[in-house]
Amino acid sequence: MGNSRALFSLELIPEDIAHALPEGFLIRPLARDDYAKGFFDCLRALTWVGDPRESDFTERFDEMVEAKGTYYFLVIEHERRIVGTGCLVVEKKFIHNRTLCGHVEEIAVTKEYQGKGLGLNLMKALDAVAVNVGCSKSILSCGPRNEPFYIKCGYRNTGIEMSHHFGVTDDACDGGRDHSP
Repeated sequence: MGNSRALFSLELIPEDIAHALPEGFLIRPLARDDYAKGFFDCLRALTWVGDPRESDFTERFDEMVEAKGTYYFLVIEHERRIVGTGCLVVEKKFIHNRTLCGHVEEIAVTKEYQGKGLGLNLMKALDAVAVNVGCSKSILSCGPRNEPFYIKCGYRNTGIEMSHHFGVTDDACDGGRDHSP
């Protein structure tokens, strides 16, 4: 990563998971210079992201760094391009003896690299980070089409997700796209 600052310590990702990726792929924490490596191009495989500038990326990155112990964005890099990403957001609870709960968000693998096991490895890495930071569980939201993928990752359907959007419609948020891992 050169002299770029990472969002969190690489030590939270077990070596066996990092080495499970195909040759030439690297899983690591999001870094401050990942804007230029196509981070938002990768996220566009998931949903609409707008037209963020590099300054928007670095501002949000710095905010995440300041919120120590809350944001764990992972990326998969191949040939100096971000081809996969996912995030664990850690919530501090009062219930269940003040446990920590992980929320898995923004799982994306660019179209040309889907079907190579990158999404599964990304999920394993996020689960490992959750365990390593002390989460008692991780939860995520997905559409029915993606449920089989997340079941393969060890997740199970435990209820219904509901949302209340403020000033933005579902279509504006997701561009009407299907969310595929």
